[in-house]
Amino acid sequence: MKKVFLSALIAFASLTASAQMNGGSFGFGGQQQQIDLPISEKFIDVNYADDGQAYHNLDIYLPKEKKESYPVVIHIYGSAWFSNNSKGMADLGTIVNALLKAGYAVVCPNHRSSQDALYPAQINDIKAVIRFVRGNAKKYHFDTNFIATSGFSSGGHLATLAATTSNCKEFKVEETVYDLEGNVGNYTNESSSVNAACDWSGPIDLMHMDCAGPPKMQFSPEEAIMGKSLKTDLQYFAALSATTFVDKNDPPVIILHGTDDSVVPFCQSEILNNVLTEAGVKHEYVPVQGGNHGFNGMYDQPNLDKMINFLNDLRK
Repeated sequence: MKKVFLSALIAFASLTASAQMNGGSFGFGGQQQQIDLPISEKFIDVNYADDGQAYHNLDIYLPKEKKESYPVVIHIYGSAWFSNNSKGMADLGTIVNALLKAGYAVVCPNHRSSQDALYPAQINDIKAVIRFVRGNAKKYHFDTNFIATSGFSSGGHLATLAATTSNCKEFKVEETVYDLEGNVGNYTNESSSVNAACDWSGPIDLMHMDCAGPPKMQFSPEEAIMGKSLKTDLQYFAALSATTFVDKNDPPVIILHGTDDSVVPFCQSEILNNVLTEAGVKHEYVPVQGGNHGFNGMYDQPNLDKMINFLNDLRK
């Protein structure tokens, strides 16, 4: 099994190398991109769990124009849940740059990888980040009247899952209870709900990752994070799927996905669009014609503008 996992990881890293070079964030290390961001202040390696672990560090960027407080977007890197220290590769030159220019404070967190801990550790970490933002509003000039999640690829999954589970603390599959909230950090009395989510090319329905076709990987990233087999334990992957938790009370979501994505099938966003429409959740669906996984037009200015306009309209 270990050899199979390593082969899958190597194949995945090779497949997504071009995405990393073109704006996506599939770095498996903690290297920091050298990006000249429009900021007034930054805070690097702040530990949101108060446990000294690098996988619980986050970076905070405040916009260049100084204000008393800023609306917040928590942007999550993509790594197929394999990386625990890629916040420095979290689309800084594209998505983060656009958010800062639009006046949003941006928080880029690490989270535990699938090799550190099985699910739901990853969503527990993101919810801890949301609570940390509320608990430290005064210190870091956060306006907690508006907190959104955003993410690319597996980061898009966690961003969307954080939104659709805003009112769901746990989920049971047979005899297994998944604690979706967790108790990471010192701010467990704070809310982990968000006002919006931005999903960039995220895997959303992990029970149907390959669009009803046969699985393309012998051992997939979703199997690694769940510690279960899609062939024998499919029902458990409902707990990992953002679509499972969609209801009419969910916050608005913007979905951006390339129609030619060779890593996360485009159908994932089609499924999310359909489920959100059926539930009556406010959302915007942006199929990027010819776009691939983090490149081929995915981060063109019109798409970044659609994200900013979507968030700005929600704050009016």
